[in-house]
Amino acid sequence: MKLLVHLRALLRIPVCLLAIVMFSTASTSWAQAEEDEVTPQVEQLYAQAKSAQQRNDSATAIEKYRAIIKLAPHLAAAYNNLGMLYFNEHDFSHAAEILERGLKLHEKMPTAAAMLGMSYFQLGMSEKAEPLIRAAVNANPADDQAALALAQVQIRLRKYQEATQTLGNYLNRNPKDQQAWYSLGKTYLQMSQDALRKINEIDPNSVVAHEISGEIDESMHNYDLALLEYKKAVDLAPQQPGTHMHMANAYWLIGKWGSAETEFKAELSVDPNNCAAHWKLANSMLEANESNDDALAELNLAIDRCPTLMQARVDRARALIRLGKQADAKPDLEMAVKESPGEPAIHFLLASVYRSEGKSAEAQQEMQTYNRLQREARETVAGQASGAGAIKDQAH
Repeated sequence: MKLLVHLRALLRIPVCLLAIVMFSTASTSWAQAEEDEVTPQVEQLYAQAKSAQQRNDSATAIEKYRAIIKLAPHLAAAYNNLGMLYFNEHDFSHAAEILERGLKLHEKMPTAAAMLGMSYFQLGMSEKAEPLIRAAVNANPADDQAALALAQVQIRLRKYQEATQTLGNYLNRNPKDQQAWYSLGKTYLQMSQDALRKINEIDPNSVVAHEISGEIDESMHNYDLALLEYKKAVDLAPQQPGTHMHMANAYWLIGKWGSAETEFKAELSVDPNNCAAHWKLANSMLEANESNDDALAELNLAIDRCPTLMQARVDRARALIRLGKQADAKPDLEMAVKESPGEPAIHFLLASVYRSEGKSAEAQQEMQTYNRLQREARETVAGQASGAGAIKDQAH
């Protein structure tokens, strides 16, 4: 009976994935079968297997557990332990075989079921793996490796929505896992591609098909291809709100201010209350060093309609400063800096306002803040570039 007690207890054996927690309940007939099979020879083999495990001698431990199973074929916990040894040795085929046999004897072994699911996953048997790994994650949501395995199974099964949720939960606990972020990004990209494929099946030459295709190209910084798609959408529906906005925004992102202005004005002709179009039209004018008065008029329209659009307030302050109206610019900047204290441009403009007021100390403080934020921004970009290189290396 000593062996049976040990096998049902917690085995303190280091494993790479799951804590080995043995079941503690069984039917009367199953328990009786176990007890009948626990002979002195079986107990001796168990002691030898345990000793081998403590020495990290997996080959000997496996041999002893296989001998135990021959002598005690109803001892389900022995199948669990042997399956765990195969699993840790990455012998997933044998692990699956042994764990299946154990679960046929006693289906309520959550550890064995979880390892079986992981073995199926490693063997590429995603449909069989998914319910078992999902059960493991539901039983222990903090099991990060099981969560990652579940996400990969879901991706293989094209259950992308479920995969994004699984990865999102994992990343809430592990926000610096670059590989997981990479997997999440690829999953969203796949979802976008699938959506576009479905839209194209319905009508490949529709406005929405070209707009979505353009957005995908734009997200990957393929602006030339994005502009081609947006142009097709504009040609199909020049009076539909949004078509010119897509094209204008692409021009704006690559700094083609004149073309951006033309398209923002076209958008406003069909959607005059579009705050973002008014703001970005004015921003394009300021970047192109055109009429500050015209830009100011557009910014006033944007802010009248959307008073919380802080980017427009910052640009209005910039236009006012260019027109020598620093005092009028100050309220917008004070409002913007409260919402976005980490935006360098706001501090640069505030420094100009303070200088015009003769407040040299305040102006110097704002310039110091501006320089610090600019330096931090450069360091962040450098870090992101390094991270992107690491992700590419991992992907390859």
